[in-house]
Amino acid sequence: MILSNLNNRVELEKLHPLMPRLFEFLENHDVLSMPLGIHEIVGRDLFINNCAPDLFTRENAPIEVHRDYIDVQVVLQGEETMGWKPLEEIEEWRGEYDEAKDVRFSDERCHHFVTLKAGELTVFYPEDGHAPAIGTAPIRKFIAKLRK
Repeated sequence: MILSNLNNRVELEKLHPLMPRLFEFLENHDVLSMPLGIHEIVGRDLFINNCAPDLFTRENAPIEVHRDYIDVQVVLQGEETMGWKPLEEIEEWRGEYDEAKDVRFSDERCHHFVTLKAGELTVFYPEDGHAPAIGTAPIRKFIAKLRK
């Protein structure tokens, strides 16, 4: 997991070959005013899910993991808390891995939490169990999905 903000573009672009394309897209689009939903940037190799998620508490936020994609989760408005737990420490799963949606869930609880404000972001790799969308007031965010 990486915790950063959009001002660290130069360093963040080094993390993945498609990261510069994500930042180019953000320079040329006002994501906050774009319709909610999926917006492809480089087909299914790089796309964003522009969303206003339903929120959870720390006690009921499910952990999710992905195999094929890296998540870059960026808060656009409000504050969002996200939990983190290493994949190797997750022992109980809710169902099997959903290959079509690239996700598997667990009802275990995270050990660590961080609260992000507008312009801040997390990068979650496949080894990062994460519980996003924790909060008490509406938020707007986007999740960029980069094929690993």
